[in-house]
Amino acid sequence: MRTTPLAGLRVVEIGQAVAAPLAGVILADLGAEVIKVEKPDGGDDARLWGPPWVGETGLSFHAYNRGKRGVTLDLKSSADVAQLRRLAQDADILIQNLRPGVVEELGIGPEAMLAANPRLIYCSIWAFGYAGPLRLAPGFDPLLQAYGAMMSVTGGPDDPPTFAGAAINDKSTAMWCVIGALAALRQRDATGEGCVVDTSLFESAVALVETPLNGYLASGEVPPRHGTGSPNLVPYQLFQTADRPVCIAAGNQRLWVKFAGAVGHPEWAEDPRFRTGRDRTANRSALVEAIRPVLLAKGREHWVAAFTAAGVPCAPVNDLAELAATPQLAAMDLLRQVPGTDLRIVGLPVSLNHERPAPRAAAPSLGQDNADILGKAAPN
Repeated sequence: MRTTPLAGLRVVEIGQAVAAPLAGVILADLGAEVIKVEKPDGGDDARLWGPPWVGETGLSFHAYNRGKRGVTLDLKSSADVAQLRRLAQDADILIQNLRPGVVEELGIGPEAMLAANPRLIYCSIWAFGYAGPLRLAPGFDPLLQAYGAMMSVTGGPDDPPTFAGAAINDKSTAMWCVIGALAALRQRDATGEGCVVDTSLFESAVALVETPLNGYLASGEVPPRHGTGSPNLVPYQLFQTADRPVCIAAGNQRLWVKFAGAVGHPEWAEDPRFRTGRDRTANRSALVEAIRPVLLAKGREHWVAAFTAAGVPCAPVNDLAELAATPQLAAMDLLRQVPGTDLRIVGLPVSLNHERPAPRAAAPSLGQDNADILGKAAPN
C-alpha cells in the first residue's frame, strides 16, 4: 500500500491457533510491526495443522501469520519472561490467547505488564470470558458453537445440531479484539494511559446468535430451525431447481411482488395467505410448497437470469472452485500473493481509498528474528 495506517505501532502477539494470530495479521497487514512470540519446542500448534501443507508447515499457519516477525521464548524460564517484559515495554499492543490463567501464573498478566508499561494496550482473548464459573475453561471454535447455541439454530428442523463450516467464533473474536485495541489506542491518545481489552469466543458466539436469542428473551419460546430459511422472511432461502440450487432473498414487500411475477404467478402477491410479510411467515409451509415445483421445472441458470432481470436478489450456490473462478472475486482483488512464496491467500476484507492492504512478508520460520530482536540463536 502507498499508505500503511498503523505504521509505527509495535504489537507483541503471544498467539496460538486462529483468534490471536488473526488479530495480529489484521494489524500487520495494516502496517503495524507484529512480533510473534512462540515456544521454542515446535512453536504455534497451528504449524502442524494440515493438509494442505507448505513444506513442513500447515497452510493455516502461513495464512494467519503472514507479515510478522518471529521470536521464540520459553515462558517457563525467568530469563525469557524478563525478555518478554522488555519487549512489552516498547510495545503499543500486546495480544495473548494462552490457556486461561497461565499469564497470571507466569507473571505476564495485565497488571504486571501495565505496571511495566502504563501505555500498553493489553488484549486477552478468552474461551469463555474473564468472569464466571467457566473463566478458566479451555475452548475451541466448535465447543463454543455448541455451548453458545449456534448449532441449535443451524440446519433443518429434523437435522442434528449442525456445525458451521467456517471457524466463525475464532474469526469474529479476532475482529472484536482488533476493534477493542484500536478503540483503546484512541482513548490512549486522549488520556495517555493504556488499558485492558478482553474478548472471548463465548461473547462472539452470543453476539452472533443475537437475533434468535433476543427473540427468545422477548417471547419465551425457543425458535424452530428453518434450514436455509429465515424465521422472519419468506421466501428467503435455498430452493432446488431442475439441476442445482439457487438462493432467493425476497427481503421486502416490493421484492415479493417482483418474485411472484418472475416465477409466473403474479396472483400470489394478492393471495390472502401471502399478501403481507406477516401472512407469508404465518403460511410459510404453504408458500414454500407452492414455490418448489415451479422452480424445479427449469435449471439454475434460467432462474438466476430471470430473477436478476426482475430485480430479485438471488445467487447460485457456488462451491469453492466456482467461487475462486468468479469475475467478482477477481474484480475485488481479494486474493493476495504472499511475498517470496507461490501462495495466494484471502486478504483483508477492507479497502482504504479503494486500496486493499497486502501481506508484506511470508509467515516467519520458527525463531527467525531471534538474533535481531532478542540477541540469541533460533532453536534448532
